[in-house]
Amino acid sequence: MAVRPTSRNPAVPPGAPGRSRRHRRGEVAAGLALALVALALAVVASLAIGARSIPPGEVIEALLGRGSLSVVGIVGELRVNRTVLGLVCGAALGASGALMQAVTRNPIADPGILGVNAGAALGVVVGAVVTGGLGLTSTVWFALAGAGIASAVILVLSASPMAASSPVRLTLAGVALAAVLSGISQAIVVLDEEILDSYRYWQVGSLTARPVDEVLGVVPLVVVGAVIALLLLRGLDAIALGDDSAIALGVHPGWVRAWSLVAVALLAGTATALAGPIGFVGLIIPHLARGLVGPSLRRVVPLSMVLAPALLLVADVIGRVIGGGAETPAGVVTAFIGAPLLIGYLVFGRRVGAA
Repeated sequence: MAVRPTSRNPAVPPGAPGRSRRHRRGEVAAGLALALVALALAVVASLAIGARSIPPGEVIEALLGRGSLSVVGIVGELRVNRTVLGLVCGAALGASGALMQAVTRNPIADPGILGVNAGAALGVVVGAVVTGGLGLTSTVWFALAGAGIASAVILVLSASPMAASSPVRLTLAGVALAAVLSGISQAIVVLDEEILDSYRYWQVGSLTARPVDEVLGVVPLVVVGAVIALLLLRGLDAIALGDDSAIALGVHPGWVRAWSLVAVALLAGTATALAGPIGFVGLIIPHLARGLVGPSLRRVVPLSMVLAPALLLVADVIGRVIGGGAETPAGVVTAFIGAPLLIGYLVFGRRVGAA
């Protein structure tokens, strides 16, 4: 006998797919809201906290061009520059890290670890030698070329049977590639004292190098890379099921990987040209995003573009506070956070896999 749905006997039981989908949508909305709140707090902290902490009320007054000249100078110029740079670079690094983990099928892939940032840095050095300085407009195209070449090498390595059988092998190959590219950069730099002085601080990754005008000038490159990444998400989700399944779903794996390479080069290359080779942001954030909204890249990549700027801005604030007037670059702080996580995976992840 058919049972009619009532308030006590609902037509959709708790375990039904409809309710499960609604529950998942609720989790996604909650994860996105949490990420937006974290980003908002990070922006406020970036504007208010530093060697000299400024109350939120004075920060707002300074943004409106009112208040004391010293506060307006600190907030309206220095900290706004850093905040905008952190937002742009963080979004680029978060998206590029999520893309690299998806394309290489490597949970510890990251533009810094796999040598993409080192390739972009080498491009910047070559551009500086050719043009005579580390100006953004004169080096960004060299950075994109270097990031593109490094991304292509990593993509070829990830397709090899040896690397595909073990994420650790691909990671070690990427670390070796990064070391070689960094060594070439250092060899070029030491031959030119003028470039050495500027490169010495830039190479560790910092949010102090670029004014807002320069950052906004290359934002279109980040936007193009982000749009390409967002358009690839359905195809990348299909590739995660295997190439044969992706082809059956109407997805061309080769084209998806090639365009992913373009997106990673645009995002990581521009971020490196702006702030230097900042590592581990693209490693940490995608894992955090997956913990909040699940494995689908259609949710992970956009969320990574929100969470990564929050992490980068917090790292920059920490560097200002612990430096005691002499700032610790954001790239150093992210390395302190990310390096133990990478070492833990390499040590304990292999033991778990062996067991």
